Amino acid sequence: MHSILALYITLMPVILAGVLNMIFCKSSLLEAAYRPMDAGLILKDGKRLFGANKTWKGFFGMIVWGALAQILWGLLLKSIPTLEKLHLVYAFYENTVLFNLVLGALLGLAYVLFELPNSFIKRRLEIREGKTAENGWKWTFIWIDQIDSLIGCIIFLTFLYPSVLAADAGHSHPRGRHASEGLIVCSTGLSLEKNRM
Repeated sequence: MHSILALYITLMPVILAGVLNMIFCKSSLLEAAYRPMDAGLILKDGKRLFGANKTWKGFFGMIVWGALAQILWGLLLKSIPTLEKLHLVYAFYENTVLFNLVLGALLGLAYVLFELPNSFIKRRLEIREGKTAENGWKWTFIWIDQIDSLIGCIIFLTFLYPSVLAADAGHSHPRGRHASEGLIVCSTGLSLEKNRM
């Protein structure tokens, strides 16, 4: 339970940014940016690269919302030291506005980048944009749709603080064990949250 709580506290800004970005993408703001990232490119197989649903508005929106959400979350945690101590990244990096700006933007970038391979594969398998697969791939992609971007965030975090994993191996840092446990349970914890968005 402690591990799951620590993971939620660490990645809550990403969850909030995802919700805000979804609202932003459905709004009329910056309509000029609502353009497909693949510019309508059709590959030799006759299918779109990513499809119409992957837009520059959503791509850059997630990065911006990620940065803003991380900054606000960091400020909030500063006023609640008990929760700040559970944050997996703040165990190794100082909770500052500048650091949170970079951290949030990079987590947002990881989030959107790791959605792209999923979209690419789904187009090849003729799964319609924004729809659930209606063939034998249905349950596979229901699961992948929930964790693709989350995997990107996890990979980024493991590169950001490898000292956590090293500490876990030697048990030299009390937070190391919680970090690695949190990464293990994330597919069952935060994927449920993404499913609600």
